[in-house]
Amino acid sequence: MTAGLHARVPLIIPVENQVRELDPKLLLACVAAQRGFSSIIGSHRKIDFRIASLPRSLYLCKSFTVMNLRMFRIMHRLGQKIVSWDEEALVHLPADMYYSRRLSPLTLKYVSHLFAWGRDNAEMWRRYPQMPGDKPIHLTGNPRADLLRPEMRRFYEEDAATLRRRHGRFILVNTNFNHVNAFYPAQNLLRPAKQPGQPPSFGKAARGMSRPFAEALHRHKQALFEHFLELVPQLDAAFPGVNIVVRPHPTENPGVYHELARRCRRVTVSNDGNVVPWLMAAEALVHNGCTTAVEAYLVGVPAVSYRPVVDEDIDEGFYRLPNRLSHQCFDAAALKDAVAGVLDGRVRVPEGEEARRMVEEYLVGLEGPLACERMLDAIEGIAGKEQTLPSPDPLSWLSGWSLANGRRLVKWFKRYLPGSHAPPEFHRHRYPGISLEELCVQIERFRDLLGGNFEVDVREIADQVFRLDPVGRDHEQLHKRKLAS
Repeated sequence: MTAGLHARVPLIIPVENQVRELDPKLLLACVAAQRGFSSIIGSHRKIDFRIASLPRSLYLCKSFTVMNLRMFRIMHRLGQKIVSWDEEALVHLPADMYYSRRLSPLTLKYVSHLFAWGRDNAEMWRRYPQMPGDKPIHLTGNPRADLLRPEMRRFYEEDAATLRRRHGRFILVNTNFNHVNAFYPAQNLLRPAKQPGQPPSFGKAARGMSRPFAEALHRHKQALFEHFLELVPQLDAAFPGVNIVVRPHPTENPGVYHELARRCRRVTVSNDGNVVPWLMAAEALVHNGCTTAVEAYLVGVPAVSYRPVVDEDIDEGFYRLPNRLSHQCFDAAALKDAVAGVLDGRVRVPEGEEARRMVEEYLVGLEGPLACERMLDAIEGIAGKEQTLPSPDPLSWLSGWSLANGRRLVKWFKRYLPGSHAPPEFHRHRYPGISLEELCVQIERFRDLLGGNFEVDVREIADQVFRLDPVGRDHEQLHKRKLAS
């Protein structure tokens, strides 16, 4: 591949959880290359560490919580322009808790445009009392949903076939107990009291929650966690001709599941790769309130929600969407009967107008232009015809450069302190990394799915930070021809 023409403001696309985010964001970068945009994509942490050395770009963030504030201020001083969606806004907390946990008026002033998953997401943002009335909210959908569309999930056909050969017929058990079984204890909802008689202190997961809600959610999730640990051996015994694959949440501690698997006959624990090929290969999904149930519905795989413990405020306020797209079972016997029904063809994906209307309320971009294309339509309007963003004031840039490098040193030092909520092994777990060769293979597969009518130059510009440049051609004319067709 030869070097491309850098004709437009570049994009920065950081990736935090590799197994969940890298593939859809790489698709977004490929669609951007079709439109003539260069992209810098890779580890969120390593991109932010190097932000002062990167070109002024449109930075596509996945959240705008108060935790983003310091980094947003640095990027603003460096002349970066921030646009954002919220990765957690599809299956979200009740509005008042969502607002305190996921939104901040301080960070919102640094975000120029917002991309919503669907109408539910956009309307919730508009109801936020401190949302500026003139803040542009684009109804685009999300790149993760693009990979669930029939024409795009062909990207995973080979991976799904490999999983079928490796695991045979299997039931996928997806867990989401990172609130009580976090990879590192400081990330849980609650941390043990330091002194006898004192209440437990908040962990990182409780940020923005009231104490009553955090304690109720902790009780609920802990009880469900224990029920799931009991359920897996029961499934192993009940279905001797089928394997069980437990897939922990990306920020869970998988150790307890590996220990459980050692006591079973046909149980495997794996968090490898994106969940979509696992769903394509699985016979059924078992979960409780997991976003994966929405993905299973769109892929056409029956999902069974195991609800042995019920809290209507939490289940309806937080997990309504995935539970209602599933067959809901309130004890182990009912769940095993539902799974048996899936295996013999009696139980299928929920059909009917209610499920369809619910999905349409929460997600756009399932038909017509991809969510990536809708995002790029908005980005073209934001970036205009400019090749670069305006230069910041020299003193502002120097201040941003100093703060960025100071933050990098502090982060490097703090990760080795006892009690850190994000030690080095957690970052390796969340983003294990990908080689340049592997990334190029992924890009070629996306190029084929997108029509193969563009070329991309790919370079690793820093450890786990890659730059994709479109090879020179008239991208504007290409886009016009595509629209006309």
